[in-house]
Amino acid sequence: MTAVSEPSSNEAARSWQVRVVHSTGYHYARPATQSYNEARLTPRSDRRQNVLATRVETTPATRAYRYTDYWGAVVTSFDLHAPHTAFTVLATSVVETSDAAEPIREVTWTDLRGDAVIDEHTEFLTPTKYTPRDRELATVARDLRKGKEPADAVLAISDWVHEQLTYRPGSTGVHSTATDAWKAREGVCQDYAHVTLVMLRSVGIPARYVSGYLHTRPESKLGETVEGESHAWVDAWTGGWWAHDPTNAIPVGPRHVWVATGRDYADVAPLKGIFTGGGKSTLDVKVQLTRLA
Repeated sequence: MTAVSEPSSNEAARSWQVRVVHSTGYHYARPATQSYNEARLTPRSDRRQNVLATRVETTPATRAYRYTDYWGAVVTSFDLHAPHTAFTVLATSVVETSDAAEPIREVTWTDLRGDAVIDEHTEFLTPTKYTPRDRELATVARDLRKGKEPADAVLAISDWVHEQLTYRPGSTGVHSTATDAWKAREGVCQDYAHVTLVMLRSVGIPARYVSGYLHTRPESKLGETVEGESHAWVDAWTGGWWAHDPTNAIPVGPRHVWVATGRDYADVAPLKGIFTGGGKSTLDVKVQLTRLA
């Protein structure tokens, strides 16, 4: 999960073509006899990105089933019924991205309190296990929104989270909540996103969690490959959905590749599953991003 330095002044004017290679390897102390998995590793096409090619492969080979889940993510489901001591999932995609996302300023606070908005977006206003109600964060959010229109409140809250938390890999885990990260005042991109979601929802702004990737070098040369990780940011609804990256306090732009959206990390975990046998297991994850154009 990635934090980067400030982008260059001309970055927002460019679109990119990015290849993402995401490899996940499982190794078992004893042979696993069965394995059932689902992967959310396939980017989606929309108005700000176009997927040119994508595939998900496994070693040993499996028969895969692809479907779109409730939140709109492409899910690749597969199972393995032969004894194995190692299992690898390799996802490769090439994506064209676009310039930085601009805030959408089409609603007022009165609009956001209306029954139509609350009914349509209630799932992105409701607390979850990862984004529970937090009185302290809600109080700060209400203070930050004073005198601002909804879109500007999104930016103020996102920037505040960026300033308050320290990016520290290993300080939290995949099961840490927004409250855990806030108490520790540190975390990774998952935590920055969760804390921001708690605050936005507490003032009535529908907000969702976005999973994807971030190329970490704004001035990368064509063909240069960088080591990366999965990344996370937020989408806010202020008359339409638009994205912002609180970990880095930057707009979502050409270096961001989005994969899935949901209420929190639980809805968009890149890979999850169960296995029988195998004993103790180890996990190896590697992400490489290459700017192609």
